[in-house]
Amino acid sequence: MSMQDNTATSLDSAIARSAENALERVAAARAAIGTVIFGQETVVEEALVTLIAGGHGLLVGVPGLAKTKLVETLGLVLGLDARRVQFTPDLMPSDILGSEILEEGSDRARSFRFVKGPIFAQLLMADEINRASPRTQSALLQAMQEYHVTVSGERHDLPRPFHVLATQNPLEQEGTYPLPEAQLDRFLMQIDVTYPDRAAERRILVETTGESEAKVRAILSADDLMTIQRLVRRLPVGEKIVDAILDAVRSSRPGEGDPEITKHIAWGPGPRAAQALMLASRARALVDGRLAPSIDDIVALAEPVLKHRMALTFAARAEGETISGVIARLTARLG
Repeated sequence: MSMQDNTATSLDSAIARSAENALERVAAARAAIGTVIFGQETVVEEALVTLIAGGHGLLVGVPGLAKTKLVETLGLVLGLDARRVQFTPDLMPSDILGSEILEEGSDRARSFRFVKGPIFAQLLMADEINRASPRTQSALLQAMQEYHVTVSGERHDLPRPFHVLATQNPLEQEGTYPLPEAQLDRFLMQIDVTYPDRAAERRILVETTGESEAKVRAILSADDLMTIQRLVRRLPVGEKIVDAILDAVRSSRPGEGDPEITKHIAWGPGPRAAQALMLASRARALVDGRLAPSIDDIVALAEPVLKHRMALTFAARAEGETISGVIARLTARLG
């Protein structure tokens, strides 16, 4: 065996060991989250997939469904420095990014000092993001894409890893500012948080209204999470899966795919959606204890990855069509 073959074998072995360790740690993290968040298995999975894939998530659901609790729990379990910002109409960009203040030293010399805002965290919860003005919402845009902010012409790098989990209430749209398409596209997934079933709600009643509640501890560290994120990018993806991703994304654009379906679509997802689906499918495989994604991963993730990157025509909405229904018809053709 040549030296090159030995090196390749050694590298493959190292990846395999790292993957086995990652599978155990991710399974432990998911189990820990499940001791606090009841009956939201799909939501927990999608939120965990979002972070392991290195992306940002938009959680959409009515009040009282434990969205804030989920983000707090993820921060604790993953060992991240987490902070929360309540978005309101009077919130200013400097309230998130930070600002420079003028200080006077003992020698009476004056200088500006930058005071970091809450965005300088590893996990930022932007609570009710659509209640802030577009100016404040856009303050997150550069940070979410470029992982740094610019204040008074000076660049300030954000901690690594850096993730935004934003929440949005689908009701009470009066006085809110819908997120622009450019910012929606920065979210890896839109995670819909629905009501728990009866058994889960019974467990919530019993376990959260007593004298004490379950507590979670850190299972991973920030460095562990970044190691797993790097591993996700190294997991193998078969040609069949790549083709399925391309089919799912390209067929959800006007003028491509089945005309009977695409006639309902006003505009569809760009290449960033395909990148998101590729990373998310790898991460979901890891969360489910596998080392390679399958067609089932693409089908399961197509809606949360694509739905906020698409819009239906007026005629389609008038006929009662929904984005979820269109995506379901598209994914039924995969495989």
